[in-house]
Amino acid sequence: MSPDLHDASPRSGQPPEQSSSVWCPRATVACVVADGDRYLRVEEEVNGRLAYNQPAGHLDDGESLAQAAVREALEETGWSVELQHFIGVHQWRSSEHGHGVLRFSFAARALSHDPLRPLDTGIRRALWLTRGEIAALGERLRSPMVLLTIDAWLAGSRLPLSTLSSLLPQDERACG
Repeated sequence: MSPDLHDASPRSGQPPEQSSSVWCPRATVACVVADGDRYLRVEEEVNGRLAYNQPAGHLDDGESLAQAAVREALEETGWSVELQHFIGVHQWRSSEHGHGVLRFSFAARALSHDPLRPLDTGIRRALWLTRGEIAALGERLRSPMVLLTIDAWLAGSRLPLSTLSSLLPQDERACG
């Protein structure tokens, strides 16, 4: 057997020193926040282009998935939300950065809005759009998960929040 083949990992084809670490996808959260037939959207600048997304972002260390979803909604839109249901987990490979992504999606209810709250860097504004208006954005959607999560919610995907559990200390991170 040639040294090149013997030294490569059978799965990745990478040398053992590069394949010995465990592959870790990016863990993200997102909220479907509906008000009648309109959905809360984020208009943001991503790599020099305008993109549209749900309130969404990365899970921080020490934070539960539910805490992350509430925090991201507030930071990106200025809306305080209450989680109502767990929609599901969606997996994909981002065409933006090439990393694997696991998105944990929630349905939430808008509680209150702080129009003076500064939004996260890159966020231009929060807006409410119908599903049709969102679909018409086409390539301007940040990812295919934007419509996928709305459609899952519309199809009735509403699992109890107790579907997810966290063994993190409750007071480790404040929720929102």
